[in-house]
Amino acid sequence: MQQFIKGTALAAAMAMGAGAATAADEVKLQLQWVTQAQFAGYYVALEKGFYEEEDLDVTILPGGPDIAPPQVLAGGGADAMLNWMPSALAAREKGLPVVNIAQPFKSSGLMLTCWKDTGIEGPQDFKGKTIGVWFFGNEYPFLSWMSQEGISTDGGDDGVTVLKQGFNVDPLIQRQADCISTMTYNEYGQVLDAGVSEDELVTFKYEDMGVATLEDGIYVLEENLEDPEFKDKMVRFVRASMKGWKYAEENPDEAAEIVLENDETGAQTEAHQKRMMGEIAKLTAGSNGALAEEDFQRTVDTLLAGGSDPVITKQPEGAWTSEITDEALN
Repeated sequence: MQQFIKGTALAAAMAMGAGAATAADEVKLQLQWVTQAQFAGYYVALEKGFYEEEDLDVTILPGGPDIAPPQVLAGGGADAMLNWMPSALAAREKGLPVVNIAQPFKSSGLMLTCWKDTGIEGPQDFKGKTIGVWFFGNEYPFLSWMSQEGISTDGGDDGVTVLKQGFNVDPLIQRQADCISTMTYNEYGQVLDAGVSEDELVTFKYEDMGVATLEDGIYVLEENLEDPEFKDKMVRFVRASMKGWKYAEENPDEAAEIVLENDETGAQTEAHQKRMMGEIAKLTAGSNGALAEEDFQRTVDTLLAGGSDPVITKQPEGAWTSEITDEALN
């Protein structure tokens, strides 16, 4: 009887075979911001058929100011999310078991951009100044940096006054702040677009200051990695995504055009996206998608050095895995 049931099940499976074989595996990716060249590799992989070649049906979900990727992931609204590592590690320590499975961005694009006429030439000149800082987890590299420099963030002549900065460059342009947070690929260009010349500015890249943290990693829920089918799907997703990223690096203008075609809001411009893609290519250069352990540890050390209110309180365990990229890239 048992043999008969097995045979019947096999026959049923074979009968369904033709339809099932053609159904691609679905993957939903939650971006951490709106459609722009920061995410070009995924849009390129979609448009060039790299996902299709891996038998994947990928849906890219744009983000925005009201969308928290960790919450989307936790609620089952996405299979994978993009996130800055400080945010992801904070979420993990608070109980959401997210795991980094790939790291397409090798370098950080985070900077402080200051008015040169303030006399700022180095970090010690920040004392007595007002500095715009992004919050929601983005403040921790700055707080850690100031802690390492021995500079208070409570204001006064010997400290800095921290201005909670929105996602624009108005505080600098309107002289509400002496320095603001900028990304090499986005806000810095917005400052220039506002009529400011590079000669009027001085910039400090977190990468050059030794306090950079990893950005734009691919994260999934730890429990899902226990499912062999999910892991196989992620191996194919990472492989196709990295193919998209390398194509975008080599063909930045075409990649920017693909991003524009996928921007349903119509908010992006060709000039802005091409400039952004040129800068993004510098950050993904040198990465094959595998997370380097020393880069992870540098990020953790920076976050742990964040003074009295660090983003994480202990060395994370199990926060990343090389299993997916080991298989995807070999």
